[in-house]
Amino acid sequence: MHFNNRAARLRREILARLATLRLEDRLTEDIERLPYQVTAPGWETVRCCVHKDRAIIRLRVAARLGFDVGAKDDIEKPLADYAKEALERKAPSAVGLFFLEEACNDCVSSPYIVTDVCQGCLARPCASNCPKKAVHFVEGRSRIDPTLCVGCGICAQACPYKAIIKVPVPCEEACPVGAVVRDENGERRIDKERCVECGRCVRECPFGAVMEPSRLFDAIATVRSGAKVVALVAPAAVAQFPGGPGKFSAAVASLGFSSIVEVAAGAEATIEAETHELLERIERGEGPLATSCCPAWTKTARTALSSTATTVSSTPSPMVYSARAVKAARPDAALVFISPCLAKRREAEETGAVDLTLSTEELGAWFVAAGTEIASMPERPFDAPDGTPALRPATRDARAFGASGGVAAAVSARFVAMGRPAPRTLAINGLDKAAIKEMGRWEAAPPQTDLIEVMACQGGCVNGPCSIANPRAATVALGKYAEAGSD
Repeated sequence: MHFNNRAARLRREILARLATLRLEDRLTEDIERLPYQVTAPGWETVRCCVHKDRAIIRLRVAARLGFDVGAKDDIEKPLADYAKEALERKAPSAVGLFFLEEACNDCVSSPYIVTDVCQGCLARPCASNCPKKAVHFVEGRSRIDPTLCVGCGICAQACPYKAIIKVPVPCEEACPVGAVVRDENGERRIDKERCVECGRCVRECPFGAVMEPSRLFDAIATVRSGAKVVALVAPAAVAQFPGGPGKFSAAVASLGFSSIVEVAAGAEATIEAETHELLERIERGEGPLATSCCPAWTKTARTALSSTATTVSSTPSPMVYSARAVKAARPDAALVFISPCLAKRREAEETGAVDLTLSTEELGAWFVAAGTEIASMPERPFDAPDGTPALRPATRDARAFGASGGVAAAVSARFVAMGRPAPRTLAINGLDKAAIKEMGRWEAAPPQTDLIEVMACQGGCVNGPCSIANPRAATVALGKYAEAGSD
């Protein structure tokens, strides 16, 4: 679904309104008014009435405060109580996506429906070929019994008029690993064992029913605590905002961060380590190596693919390398990683590399609440891990990691610089069901390549689920940002 839609705008509006209340210390006093402010005159009702919309917005507000409110017993809890808990908590809640049941439309009961194009023909191949006898005729038109339909699609294939169509369930269609399931009550939920936090369901659900607990309040609290807080900025995050890296760095610093470190510097360490790992693998005559930068991909490889289908690199991600460098120089600092990615939250929890992750959507809301005008900011260089101004920008190759093909291109460039033939590379540009099915065949027939770059998001990190910029514009911005890097 397009990045700019009403559901996405509502997410951002709620974040910005909450951040404003937090920065102005009016959170507990004024939060109960927020659902009414959002649905002020001019609001276009979505559900049966504005009261239902407000009830759902209350739960969205609680989720934006950092809580998992998927259970129905959260409906009556006052927002002020959530706000108080958010202000008092010492650590963020567990990561993971969840369904906001009240917001879920429950979509369709049968994946196939008969349209008015049906002619009620004599042949009736839809009914004749249905293996479950789910198709029957009423008043000369075919009908599908949802209690019998198994979604095989034979009826649609058989109809000569193409009168039977498949109605997709967006979240289920989008999930590449089958993590969107129905529980014993028939309600959709996220299977957290399967879920790889790619965020496709978040972006594709037209009702905004798939949510994640926000980390914005935890980041604001950390900065306002007086601690030294370092922002680790992914190149894909820089590309989400206008003005270029210098103004972006100044804007982040204006929020209260003590240092702004370019994660692309950590990407240089990733390039170096992955290059040597691949070189050793080629020399041993082993099969292809898959990149390890994308945490949604690495979990997919662990949980949805055979261990022999592909070998994932053991090289840490740029986030981890950058965090290690900062912690070595500034062990007393809190680290906040900023990117358009949701899966980085799980990586942060598993590795302990950073204290918090902040999405570009959350950062954008913080800018709005603080009245930050990025375009009017002075140029400010990024910092070195020890807090001093960086002597030179990160390399062009390292900054290009955020786009599909960037990791493979960087490793290939290193091979050439070493006087070796460039490795054969293959880029998987976006994880979907077809891509995973194809990779499942690799166990029997490995691809004739040396390095496989896998990005869960089509286009790369620059088009992550929490992106706020037009993907094409962000990709162009990332390219310019990379070109300004060192050789």
